[in-house]
Amino acid sequence: MSDPPLPQRATRPGPAGASRRADLLQRGQLAGRRARMWMSPGLGVKRWLALFVICTLIGAVGVLHFTWTGPLHFTATRWILWVNALIRPEVMPLYVGGVVLMILALTGALWSIMMLNRSVLSGTGTAPGQAVDLMYQNRHLARGPRIVTLGGGTGMSNLLSGLRVHTGNTTAIVTVADDGGSSGRLRQSLDMIAPGDLTDCYAALSDSPVMARLLLHRFQRGDGIEGHTFGNLMLATLSEQEGSLSEAMLDIHEVLRIRGHVYPATTQPVTLVAHLSDGRTIRGESQFAQQVGAARIGHVTLDPPDLPALPEVRQAIRDADQIVLGPGSLYTSIIPALLVPGVAQELRQTTAPLIYVASLMTEPGETDDLTLEGHVQAITRHLGRAPDCVLVNNAVPARAIIDRYAAEGAHLLSLSGASRDLRGRSVILPLLHPGQARHDPAALAQALLYAAPRRDQTS
Repeated sequence: MSDPPLPQRATRPGPAGASRRADLLQRGQLAGRRARMWMSPGLGVKRWLALFVICTLIGAVGVLHFTWTGPLHFTATRWILWVNALIRPEVMPLYVGGVVLMILALTGALWSIMMLNRSVLSGTGTAPGQAVDLMYQNRHLARGPRIVTLGGGTGMSNLLSGLRVHTGNTTAIVTVADDGGSSGRLRQSLDMIAPGDLTDCYAALSDSPVMARLLLHRFQRGDGIEGHTFGNLMLATLSEQEGSLSEAMLDIHEVLRIRGHVYPATTQPVTLVAHLSDGRTIRGESQFAQQVGAARIGHVTLDPPDLPALPEVRQAIRDADQIVLGPGSLYTSIIPALLVPGVAQELRQTTAPLIYVASLMTEPGETDDLTLEGHVQAITRHLGRAPDCVLVNNAVPARAIIDRYAAEGAHLLSLSGASRDLRGRSVILPLLHPGQARHDPAALAQALLYAAPRRDQTS
């Protein structure tokens, strides 16, 4: 006789056994999570499942009535007697057989519906295992707040990448006055609006990781395309084909699978003009940093000034729960979007709270020596309405980062010396991306969703 197995063999599984147990545990947790998601509120599943069960039970009663009172009475009686013969009355009641058959039939019906759905999903290219995740995500995002953001540059795209996880109702209104780099070359060649900031925002909100990566790809070689991004060339192609980008907006949102909407502040080419304290004017935002010199920017204007705004842009502002300015360059990203007459008019009339995400630092050649309160006052002068709330970062970057920016002429902005009015409208939070001198997208999105006011909080 062989020796009995040692107790430790049952209590100390090898690496393979531990791996299998961990895999089974992970699968069980995933199955439990998906089951909870199927039953989560607002998914639109429980009501139809309940209706299916109720209709099935009513159908069973209808079949019973038909067989008992109709021509199949004799056949139904024989079937019932046959089922009863399989049950021992002294062990369980005879009706248990009917309950078991009913449960088996209902389970089979549910199983057939599930397999039918799997076949339909597979035929449309959706992985059945991801269906509940997509449904939950879409339902959750569809109930998110309606947030309108205005500005441009990397600050805008960073903000959108943080918001896209929480809401599918984001509308980005993007400045199109850039006249440098790839955007400037395309503007000059095709007489179109600057596509660069639009491309960044489309990439930030795209549901396709591959497409988002392709949009930002910059060609490093090739006659005529060197220096251009794929996204800029694509927008230029659509603009050329449709006559303008405004005509191609629906196609762009569909092709790129945008979670939300991205619109230009205006649909016509525009030049940004800076009016300096020494009386000079500078045309083209790409020239600001080089030509401002010791002077200061007093205000900026658009040329031409009477620019149209898309109806979708105006409607988005009217419907917004929250309107966010920035983060981004004050005079070259945020204020140009506010100077389009139709946009400015809607912003002055809306009851939605206007939130300014304060810049982290001054920008050499643009906001030298301008305080945080000076930034807010510049927005108020150009728009004709003061921000209702100012989000201010209170996290301090590493000394090496501060010194590097100081060597370039940029300095941290803070509420030091700010008026009581500005302090009363400020929400102060750590919004800094670790190890960098830019806003953290996740922290900024959280602050806007839970700390900053929305229409439903102020109404």
